Amino acid sequence: MSDEQQQAMLLMKVLIILFVSCYAVAPRHLLSIVQIKMAVSLRGLYFVVTLFLGSFFGSVFMLGPVLPLMLLYPAWYRWITDRIVATWLTLPVSLLELVFGVKVVITGDGFIPGERSVIIMNHRTRLDWMFLWCCLLRYSYLRLEKICLKAALKTVPGFGWAMQVACFVFIHRRWEQDKRHLENMLDYFCDIREPLQLLLFPEGTDLTENTRAKSDAFATQNNLPKLEYLLHPRTTGFTFIVDKLRKGDNLDAVHDITVAYPKNIPQTERHLILGFFPREIHFHVRRYPVSMLPKSSSDLESWCHERWAEKEVRLRDFYSGQPRAFDRDGVAHVPPCKSELRVALIKAISLLYWNSFIAFCFAGLWLWAPFRLYFLVMVVVYIAQQKLVGGLELLELACHRYWKSMAADVGDKNKVLKMQ
Repeated sequence: MSDEQQQAMLLMKVLIILFVSCYAVAPRHLLSIVQIKMAVSLRGLYFVVTLFLGSFFGSVFMLGPVLPLMLLYPAWYRWITDRIVATWLTLPVSLLELVFGVKVVITGDGFIPGERSVIIMNHRTRLDWMFLWCCLLRYSYLRLEKICLKAALKTVPGFGWAMQVACFVFIHRRWEQDKRHLENMLDYFCDIREPLQLLLFPEGTDLTENTRAKSDAFATQNNLPKLEYLLHPRTTGFTFIVDKLRKGDNLDAVHDITVAYPKNIPQTERHLILGFFPREIHFHVRRYPVSMLPKSSSDLESWCHERWAEKEVRLRDFYSGQPRAFDRDGVAHVPPCKSELRVALIKAISLLYWNSFIAFCFAGLWLWAPFRLYFLVMVVVYIAQQKLVGGLELLELACHRYWKSMAADVGDKNKVLKMQ
């Protein structure tokens, strides 16, 4: 066996180790994926492995070459990477709908294409954020979406790296620490004037027997009604985000989305790898223009609780009626911003592209030494920056602050020269 073949074999072993380690460094709830006592589904395994390899190779070979641009032009870097990441976001949609035949039904209000919004949604399963992409592909632009999610997820190789590059908002559930980080992130989005749609789960976690018991205890302590289909929302982060974006003139509306699953509810990632996919996903959208939102934080907090009371009634009607639907006709009456033909083409192209891209990456790693060298360098870069900086999104913020201060200094010098 030649030296290059030995290097290629070694690299394949490294890939396998990284694939396993992505769960070793992930939060505890992801560990359940590899602790499977039942036979896995080949389709479910294909789904999970394809998403992982797409995010892993995409982070290295598609996003990696763009990283140096962050140091010089953070706003351009954000514009480009948002669109690269959006190509990967179409992959789960393609797999869910084309490979697994998941039906998506959307009712209620629509999105205005390109508008800046905060999206609040009930957290029925740990996978709601991914299923929402089926809705946003049709009614908005995936490149606009950012998600508030647990900080531990950024350490997952592939997925976490792409989330860092996408500038997702990672929170630690410690408000004083999260407040500073949220303020910095939202200021940055307002400064660069790049439209965003920020997904937030006010409930803080997904609905399970354990979390429902905690929500009921909270309701008892605070003289609130117990909820059957929801958890009581935590409104501090929501009110802060809306106030900050509104003051920064970077908010057009709040979208209140209710998600429900009439058949098959995949609660965790483990259900997907076992091939337990939802047959249908229903989204009901309510759009509230910023002009309709209360001005004070206390009123905005009450407004959020009112929306959750409406959701509870809506979900009770959904699960108690037949057929299960937000609209009994089972038809989406909201015109999407993309035709179904265009959506079908996007899904088909995405599925073809990402499967070909993954195959090409494996071929490149096997055949070309420079390809392998670049791969190893980029993996080291992603791991090292995580240890040294804490995440690419933090490095991006630091670069933006640097260039912003430099521009301010130049402006001050120009004013002095004019005065002279």
